[in-house]
Amino acid sequence: MNSPAARTKRSGRARDIIVTEGPAAARIVVTVAAAWQTALWLGADQPPVYAAIVPLVALRGDPLTALATSLQRVLGVVAGIGIGIAVLNVLHPSTVALTLVVALGLAAGMALRAGGPMNVQVPASSLLVFASTSPDAYALHRLWETAAGAAVTILLAPLLWPPDPRRTLATLAADSRTRLIQALTSTIAVLGTDADSARDNLAAVTSDIEAIRGHAVRAREAERAMRFNPLRRRHRNTVTRLTRAITTADRLTPHLTVLARETATFTGREELAPVLNDARQHLPGLAASTAEAITDTLDQASPRQAQTTARERLAAYARADSRPAATALRRPFQRILDDLEQHRAP
Repeated sequence: MNSPAARTKRSGRARDIIVTEGPAAARIVVTVAAAWQTALWLGADQPPVYAAIVPLVALRGDPLTALATSLQRVLGVVAGIGIGIAVLNVLHPSTVALTLVVALGLAAGMALRAGGPMNVQVPASSLLVFASTSPDAYALHRLWETAAGAAVTILLAPLLWPPDPRRTLATLAADSRTRLIQALTSTIAVLGTDADSARDNLAAVTSDIEAIRGHAVRAREAERAMRFNPLRRRHRNTVTRLTRAITTADRLTPHLTVLARETATFTGREELAPVLNDARQHLPGLAASTAEAITDTLDQASPRQAQTTARERLAAYARADSRPAATALRRPFQRILDDLEQHRAP
């Protein structure tokens, strides 16, 4: 695993992680620092840790998610503190009191979910009050610092995410297109060669498809976040167009998986050698036309000529070979072209 290829692969994976997660981490750092400083300005007489915790918990997605998470956290802290103090005013710390605090906290968390899952912040805050040597002082500090951290998070989240969705999505769209073409052409290249090459290609195609699906998730998040980002309103149409291109690329991935899987299944089978020999005559041209249609469609160029050529080559192949294995190899191309047609339709 210390070969140059392995080191390059690890380096590429680390770089992808930094590119993907780095901006989110930087956003959290900035918001944590702002929440901390805001609490100090508001008169905190001890390190305002509770204000800094809110961005760490809330900033896990787009601004809408941050808003919901911040609200959920504030509600959970208020309810949890209230439950903890109320129970301690009636019962001394004991197993019975602990059980009651957790039960009431979970019950309140079911109601105070702010559109998400059960709010576990309620029982957590109740337990922290329960464990505090000075419940009243803890409650006061925890409440106002959490509120300050939530306010800073809600204010900054729309301004800090994403830093430039248009540029980010342009990169993701280009990478999605490249991976689609690579998956298509590499599969045709290994058709009828040897079983090991076909299996390796299937693994590579699967990796490309996983990357494209990840791009589609990020694209949809970016498009949703644009509604809450006043600094990027002029880019909304561009972001919508790029998101549509990436989601179209994602919609094509199952067909490429089928093609790579069928290729891996057929390659090496002696009884299918005549079918694969004929396929190697027809599929390279069909793949080239399909790749051109994919590129033109995702780039918002005019794909009509490439799609027409691809369909003509697909029909010619169907006339030349109607055997079941040839039909299975053609089917992914038919579905790719159908999906591209839907993308082009208004």
